[in-house]
Amino acid sequence: MTTRAQERYEDEATVDRPGGYATHDVTNQPPPPAPYDAADDASLLEGLRREGAGWAEEGLRRLGLRAGSAQAQEWGELANRHEPVLRTHDRYGKRIDEVEYHPSWHHLMSVAVGEGLAASPWADDRPGAHVARTAGGLVWGHTEAGHGCPTSMTYAAVPALRRQPELAKVYEPLLTSREYDPGLRTPTEKRGLLAGMGMTEKQGGSDVRTNTTAATPTAEPGVYALRGHKWFTSAPMCDVFLVLAQAPGGLSCFLVPRVLPDGTRNTFRIQRLKDKLGNRSNASSEPEFDGTVAWLVGPEGQGVKTIIEMVNCTRLDCVMASATLMRKTLVEAGHHVRHRSAFGARLIDQPLMRNVLADLALDSEAATTLTLRLAGAADRAARGDAGEAAFRRIATAVGKYWVTKRGPAFTAEALECLGGNGYVEESGMPRHYREAPLLSIWEGSGNVNALDVLRALGRSPRTAHALFGELALARGADARLDAAVARLETGLTTASETGARRLVELMALTLQASLLVRHAPPAVADAFCASRLGGDWGHAFGTLPDGADLGGILARALPGAD
Repeated sequence: MTTRAQERYEDEATVDRPGGYATHDVTNQPPPPAPYDAADDASLLEGLRREGAGWAEEGLRRLGLRAGSAQAQEWGELANRHEPVLRTHDRYGKRIDEVEYHPSWHHLMSVAVGEGLAASPWADDRPGAHVARTAGGLVWGHTEAGHGCPTSMTYAAVPALRRQPELAKVYEPLLTSREYDPGLRTPTEKRGLLAGMGMTEKQGGSDVRTNTTAATPTAEPGVYALRGHKWFTSAPMCDVFLVLAQAPGGLSCFLVPRVLPDGTRNTFRIQRLKDKLGNRSNASSEPEFDGTVAWLVGPEGQGVKTIIEMVNCTRLDCVMASATLMRKTLVEAGHHVRHRSAFGARLIDQPLMRNVLADLALDSEAATTLTLRLAGAADRAARGDAGEAAFRRIATAVGKYWVTKRGPAFTAEALECLGGNGYVEESGMPRHYREAPLLSIWEGSGNVNALDVLRALGRSPRTAHALFGELALARGADARLDAAVARLETGLTTASETGARRLVELMALTLQASLLVRHAPPAVADAFCASRLGGDWGHAFGTLPDGADLGGILARALPGAD
């Protein structure tokens, strides 16, 4: 078609209205979901108060409005569209090993650190400080998930670093700071620090005892030189890293700064960034150490024991991030079906769609409620409560296994609520879907966590006592729950590695059900117990029994849905 003909065609096709065309009007499409209140979640706010952090509610509600703002949602989209870029050398050929991020990443990080979502709870004496942080993550995570990685690692680094008091004295005040201060400079000259970790290697993955990175003592006590290659080291622009390496006394934990105290760059050669399925806003790297200066954290040969507290913290954050992703995609699905019609009625008014949404809402509330209970246990354990420490030990591994396993199926179903609209990148749902599997893999895949539950039970009878003590708080409230607890007690007597997943799944469902029976409205607790424990359920979401109170569930999960 000639240019003149094309112009004539466009003139004839347009009508006298801004941007209008005679072919059609766009109808039956939902408006943009933002702005919205990411903290508008009854299970979240109730759990915050119940677990001892009601004092943080005003700040959480403010953060919820910010997380759901058009600006913050755009930051999340841009940070994933413009992925990190590795710069191994500067223009003069000098090795720099730096990663460049889009400005939106820095905006997200600045808010996250400023709102206390990194390590600040370790410097906060208020009961519930760790709960408040977790609740903040459940809200601010509505923006995007990738930048939660460095904040999580920074949070988890502090208890491990405390095993070397002289190092903690220097670095902890900076790690617990609420100031985001990016860029590689002398750590003690910065206003705040971020911490990463380098544990896994090619040959072992989760089997960190097979690591081959060597740590050679230097003439200076406590200082070593590292040589080796790490397979996954996320957020390589963090200021310090906790790294596992083989010292003369066995596998040990070390602190590796990117910049040494004298201002020179430590050897931290980034070979490449990982081309990942999801979590693309966050850089994951493969660094090589060659004469890299490192400080010993904890005794030689006790590297795994030193980092176990770190793992407990990051596993909690995996549960939190999965619960956040569930809530975010449920909100997106709820928004769509309220504004979309088909076959003569709004989708939200159609019985089968209501069943799907209510079924999703049950999993979302169960995940959020369990997350906050785990955060409460972490908070009380940090203050010396031995019973809560035992509960945290087993329940965090149980929650990590189950909640992160539910994430991918949940996100796929929420995406399907949008139909074809959910399958295009503009909707944001594909990004959420790609993110979901990571949380089951990070900090130990399903098998690793299921076997860790068996290990905890075998090594410390207190963990089983703590778990059943928690379940006993709901005894007699629901016959289906009581029967499931009885099955669990029987299952523990014949526990095996082969059946570990099935056993841990039952632990998770009984634990979630006990929390909902005690704290959620009857509509939620009854439907959860009937479907998840009573067998009145299918194999996909949207198969709740006919007697389930779908309206009551939806009114709680999605205010304004009716």
